[in-house]
Amino acid sequence: MSKGRTLILSIIGILLAVVIGVLAGSYLTDTKDQSQAIRDAGIIILPKSRELPALQLASTTGQHINTQALTDTWSLIFFGYTFCPDICPTTLAELRQLKKLLPEEVKSKLQVLMVSVDPNRDSTEQLQLYLHYFDPEFIGLTGELSDIQIFSNALSIPFIPGDTSKPRYTVDHSGNLAIISPDGRQHGFIRAPLDIEKLAAQLPHVIR
Repeated sequence: MSKGRTLILSIIGILLAVVIGVLAGSYLTDTKDQSQAIRDAGIIILPKSRELPALQLASTTGQHINTQALTDTWSLIFFGYTFCPDICPTTLAELRQLKKLLPEEVKSKLQVLMVSVDPNRDSTEQLQLYLHYFDPEFIGLTGELSDIQIFSNALSIPFIPGDTSKPRYTVDHSGNLAIISPDGRQHGFIRAPLDIEKLAAQLPHVIR
């Protein structure tokens, strides 16, 4: 091989290395920026997904749902109750608005579930009436208080049960949401308070 040909091939190799380096750097920068934007939207992705406990909860769909069978679609899980004076109506109204802002291809892969932290008062009928006001597609779940506590603790969204001896008791709970991926495992969280505009922009990068 002539020296001239060798030199040309060397130059081409150097140029290719430079181009690959620039593209790799751009990709890493874009990935880092995207991850930061996701965090800024209040979305926390777990380093390792979590298995859900196997529990049977009654659903407003008329069926009992095994919590380990929340598969084949993405789920946002919120723990609340129908007598809640503030966090629940605000969060559900925000989730309704979020659904309207999401692209159709993302919305079709997502379901919203509210698990009652007040099964003493929240029957499936009560939950259905309540959730229907916000969105007929929202699903309510209820069951034994002990099971619901196991579920919420497993998702790191604990609550303090209300004092049922009082006529108008309240339940201390969080406005955080759990993200469940189609493999039926916890993928992450969404921190409260919800930033609807940022969530609408970033959830499509999570729900794929």
